[in-house]
Amino acid sequence: MSQHEQDKELQLIAQQTQSWVEQVIMKYNICPFARREVERGSIRYAVIDESKMHNVLEALIKECKLLDDNPDVETTLFIVPRGFEGFYPYLDLVDVANNLLIEQGYEGVYQLASMHPDYCFDGEPMDEPSNYTNRSPYPLLHIIRETSMEQALASYKDPESIPERNIEFTQRKGSDFFAKLLSQCMKK
Repeated sequence: MSQHEQDKELQLIAQQTQSWVEQVIMKYNICPFARREVERGSIRYAVIDESKMHNVLEALIKECKLLDDNPDVETTLFIVPRGFEGFYPYLDLVDVANNLLIEQGYEGVYQLASMHPDYCFDGEPMDEPSNYTNRSPYPLLHIIRETSMEQALASYKDPESIPERNIEFTQRKGSDFFAKLLSQCMKK
């Protein structure tokens, strides 16, 4: 694959992920804080063209440093399209990445939210509709600024109700509805 083809592929992955944020997460209010950042254009879509854990982790720390230096970027969707397609290897990445953030002094600065095409909450069946609240087009780590999250939660009436509301909504709509939405995002 030529560099040009590779760049186009990475750009497509970012566009598909952005479509998912806008057409699923924001449109259906899965994350009530997404709309503001989409409208501000403050979400960074970083596609990591690495498949080995140590290279991905190195890129993660570089992304945290980029966020340190760019306060106008509110959050990063750190997309890892290769090497972590399986849910369990991805969960290993999440664990190691969380530990690395602590080791690098980012505890209390950034937190990671996990999203994956096969996301499954612990103890839930794979076809449980609520899994779609964390199912994304590609494996990704959502790097969230802790201070921003604290401010958003403080200004949101009853933030504890968000997960319950999402579970109720996804169960009402069903897995097929969300599978179709994800599929439509991939066609962009």
